Formats: sequence, C-alpha cells, structure tokens
Amino acid sequence: MAITEKNNSLRMYLVAGIIFMVAVAVVIKLTNIQWVDGAYYRSLAKERTVKNFDIPSNKGNIYSSDGSLLATSIPEYTIRFDAVAPKSELFNDNVRALSDSLSILLQRPSEDILAEFRKARATKNRYLLIARKLSYTEYMKIKSFPLFNKGSNKGGFIAEQKIVRQHPIGLIAERTIGYERLNADGSANGKGIEYAFKKYLNGKNGKQLMQKIAKNQWKPISDISQIEPQDGYDIISTIDVYIQDIAHHALLKQLEYYQADHGCVVVMETKTGEVKAISNLGRAEDGTYFETQNYAVTESHEPGSTFKLLDLIALLDDKKVDSSKVYDTNGGVVKYYGKSVRDSHKGGYGKISLARGFELSSNTVMVQAVQENYKDNPSQFVNRIDSYGLNKPLGLQFLGEGKPKIPQPGTSDWSGIALPWMAYGYGVSVTPLQTLALYNAVANDGKMIKPFFVKEIKEWNKTIKKFETETINEKICSDETLNKVKAILENVVKKGTGSKLYSPNFSMAGKTGTVQMNYKDKSKLYYASSFVGYFPANQPKYSCIVVVHKPNVEAGYYGADVAGPVFKRIAQKIYTDVPSTNAIKKLESKIDKQDNSYNKMYDVQSTAVTIPNLKGMPAMDAVTILENLGLKVKLIGKGKVIKQSLEKGTAIKKNQIITLELS
Repeated sequence: MAITEKNNSLRMYLVAGIIFMVAVAVVIKLTNIQWVDGAYYRSLAKERTVKNFDIPSNKGNIYSSDGSLLATSIPEYTIRFDAVAPKSELFNDNVRALSDSLSILLQRPSEDILAEFRKARATKNRYLLIARKLSYTEYMKIKSFPLFNKGSNKGGFIAEQKIVRQHPIGLIAERTIGYERLNADGSANGKGIEYAFKKYLNGKNGKQLMQKIAKNQWKPISDISQIEPQDGYDIISTIDVYIQDIAHHALLKQLEYYQADHGCVVVMETKTGEVKAISNLGRAEDGTYFETQNYAVTESHEPGSTFKLLDLIALLDDKKVDSSKVYDTNGGVVKYYGKSVRDSHKGGYGKISLARGFELSSNTVMVQAVQENYKDNPSQFVNRIDSYGLNKPLGLQFLGEGKPKIPQPGTSDWSGIALPWMAYGYGVSVTPLQTLALYNAVANDGKMIKPFFVKEIKEWNKTIKKFETETINEKICSDETLNKVKAILENVVKKGTGSKLYSPNFSMAGKTGTVQMNYKDKSKLYYASSFVGYFPANQPKYSCIVVVHKPNVEAGYYGADVAGPVFKRIAQKIYTDVPSTNAIKKLESKIDKQDNSYNKMYDVQSTAVTIPNLKGMPAMDAVTILENLGLKVKLIGKGKVIKQSLEKGTAIKKNQIITLELS
C-alpha cells in the first residue's frame, strides 16, 4: 500500500514538472514573441491586412493637329458597399433615400435596391456590388448620394477605378497611334506613338492605403490618397483628321476592288515633314480590311521603278548626260552577265531620250544610262544614295522602322549585276516612307527632311516639348537639276505612265512603280504597285506615296492603275472639297490675339465684351481665347468644351472665373 502511494506521488510530481516546464516554455515563447520578435510579427500582421495600392494616373490624350481627340483614357468606376461600416442609426436614416437616388441613376426599381441593402446588412456583406462601368460624372454624382457621402469608413462607400483607352473617332491610323500593353512578367511592350511617348503620356501613379476586409477584398482606409497621382501630358500629333479620312477611304476602296493583300498610303506636308495622314490596311480571312501592321514604316522591300528618280538626279547632277541624250531600247531587252532587263512594253520603245525613258518608265533606258556612266566608279552613284540617308533608317519618333538595304561596292553584297539592278529598283530595299522623303525633297526645292508624327507635348496650354523639322540633306542636287527633274515628273502624269491620272483642273507630279515580289520563287511571285509624287506640281503643298501589295492580276497590277487612282483621289478631294482648310490650319499656331479663324469657326466677335460660345472648341484653344479676354479659366475633364458656366452673351468682368466642362 505504501509502495503504491509512493508511485502515485512520483507520477504526480512528474506530471506537475512537465506542466511547469511547458508553462515556462509558453511564457518564454510569449515573451520572445512580444519583445524579441514583436516588431516582426506586428509588421507581418499589418502587411497582411493593410497595404499600399497604386492609384493609376490619368494617361495623357493624343490629339490631331486640329485638336480632335485621337486617343484618350476614360475612367470607369465600379461602386460597392460595405454594409458593416455604417452605424445602425446612420444606415436606417439614409438607406431609403440612397435607394431612391440610385433608382434614378441606374434605372432600377427603388424597392429592389432597398431589399439588396437590407439583405447585405443582415448577412454582413462587406462587398456588395452596386454598379459597374460608371463614368467620372456618374461616379461624382453617386458619391454625393445619402450615406455614400459619408465616405468609406462611415458610409461604407467603396469605389474602384479602371482606366480604359479609347479612340473617339474610330480606328483611323490605329497602328501609328499605337498601344502600350503589359507582358505576363510585368514588362511593357507596344507600338506607335502610345509606346514611344509613354514616359510623357503615362504620368506618375499615386498611392492609397487600403485595409483587407474579407475574402481578399480591400477597401480604402481614408478617402484621401497618401500620394496623389500626376496626370500624363498630352501629345499633339501631326495627323489631320480630314485628310486622314480621305486617305483611308481612298486606299480601302482600291484594296477592295483589286482584292489586294495589303497596302499603305502616307500624305506629308512638303515644307515641314509633318505626316498629315497614314493608313495601313491588311486583308483578313473574311475579306475585310483593318490596320494590322504599320507597313509604311516597317515594310522594307524592293521599290521597283520609283527608285529610278535616283538615276535621273545622279546622271543630271553629275553632268554625265543631259535629259535629251538618246538611248536605243534594243527591242525592250538588254543583258548584263547573262541576266536580262526587260521593258514592260513588249518590243521596247525604239530610240528615245533619257527624259522620255523616265516618263515611260523604260527599264532598258535607265539601266543603260546608269551602267554606262558609273560602271567604272559605282561608288560615285552609291555614295549619292548614302548621302540621302537611304542606307539607314530615317530615325523616326517611334520604334519598328524597317531596315533599308543598299549594296556597297567592295562588300559581299556587291556583284557585276548590282549596279544595273539598282538602276531599276531591284537588289535594294527601302521603306515607303524613305521613298516618300526622297520625292518630297524634290518638291521642297532640294531640301530633304525627316517625316515626323508628333509636333508637341503639352500640359493644357503649356508647352512641355516641341518638335521641329529635321533636315537629312540640305540640298540633294543643284537647282538646274531640280528644275529638269520637276518638269519630267510632271510629264509622267501628263504624257507618261501616269497619263490616266492627268486632270486639267489640278496639277500633279510623280512616278509610277510596278515591282515583282518573291521573283526567286515563282510559286510565291506577286506584284506590288505604287505611285509617289506631290501636288500641286507648280507649288507643292503635299507629297504622297501609295503602295498596294498583291493585287488580283486579273483586275490589274500596274502602278498607274492600282495605286495611282488613290493618289489622284486624295489630291482631288483636298483641293476641291476643303475650301476652309487654310482657316482650320490657323488653329495649330500660337495665338497672341483673337484672329478671324476663331471668329468664323466659333462665332467669337472680334470686339467681344461678352462671353463667346465655346462649345465644341478644343480646351487649349478655349483657354487661349478666354485668357486673352481677361478671364480666369477652371477646367473639368479633358477634350473639347461641352459646357460652360458662363453662357454666351454674358458680360465680361475683370478677373471673372469661368468653368469649362470638357468631353
């Protein structure tokens, strides 16, 4: 009996000792957690329940040269409700009025909304969906509703913003305007203006402290952002919406008629290099056309006969021959190193001058002239091409430019047939924009300039950066050569391969081009048709290039038939359908005082002592007018004016404030 009691006592001591040791360990661990690792665990708990979230900045807009909106960021809002946040008295006092207000805005029965609120309150739903895809105006309105106007902590109001990029006037010049996207790893990629100018357009994100409430859902701790986002700058492009529309539809019509694979058109202002229109259309499987790739910028290929302009300039400017020099077309065939060069006209043209050979696009004439005069010194010919910058990319304002190829004497690319083949546009590779830059140089009195697409970066009416015309070659040839070349280019349209395009009503000058593509593999051979030139011929305002790939040969494939009509349609419409073009262009210049272009377009009186009608006017122009009138301007939103706080005809007072609501 005594032994049993002793054993029991030992067991009790053992158990007590174990309990004591566990208790000591727990105390030590608690002390360690509280004092030694306390900061770490408190930080971990806060990290899992409270986080800083990025507040996306408003991306800048992209405008056309006349102020039309090409690309803009539209904020869309999702509104939710934390049914646990409001106190019972506040909830009960306001829920009916809130339901009535939402009923009007959302066009839903008030009783249904009220029932959802009461159910959410009963089930302690902290993330009740109220509405999606609300505009900024709707968001501001709903934020002012009863209960919601108490904010997130007291009123349970939760707003989530998403930025959506939109093109208000459609998808014209879509590939040039471009896009910016995020890869799976978070890195950015994109095309066009959007991507090239992202550091200006994107602005800087803000910061908002948010608290986890349930099911990985977060709500703002405060209605005030910790760091406010900084909006991006606006981009003013060179695109003219009216010319763009003309060019786009002229190209589309021709592509559809010839069932072509793809094509492009570019219209450039001769003196400045500003690209006023650019359209790149590719054929989908269903036969429709859309902007698939920026062919004018990226597609470097053999140009064919449009390259012959280089032959003509070099021969005349180097004093090798005169334009009257006569060549025998030899029945339409000449041979070099066993390879034949043929004229498109079977049997050739007999004996004709160099000028006439160019006008008729005779391969045999141009090749003979170049080969005879540069075979002993091909570098003289090639160096001229290089001096025009055609051996390297133009260095445009955005990425993706196609790489040209100009064979250089003494390299592995050079051979006996390199020079004669170059003379009629084969064995070389350039982009449509490079070809356009060359022809534009002729129109611009010999000054070769770089095409560009963005003219200014602005923060409202404040200029952040301005882009000026860049010169590639100050003078590509003498004035004497220029005058001869201009006359011959005009004759191409009057009595040469482009004679079908001639009109006595307006003058054009240019060159047709028809080139075989993939000719080394006959199974893949197709034609590319082109026309490049400028108008009016006597005082050039615009230069233009049209390239159409893989037209249906049964319908036609020559440059004059396929690409030429697009060029003519653009020139014709610009000079017959747009009598007010010059007045519109004045909107692009800085305005120190009100001028007549504003007065006529927006009904502004030149001696105004009252508020003018500003509706429909671009924001930057409205601000200029109002500040000139001595008013202070407050802007809401971006774009064009849709509402003004002071109506037209209101008397102007010194330092008066006017609020403009923008689209």
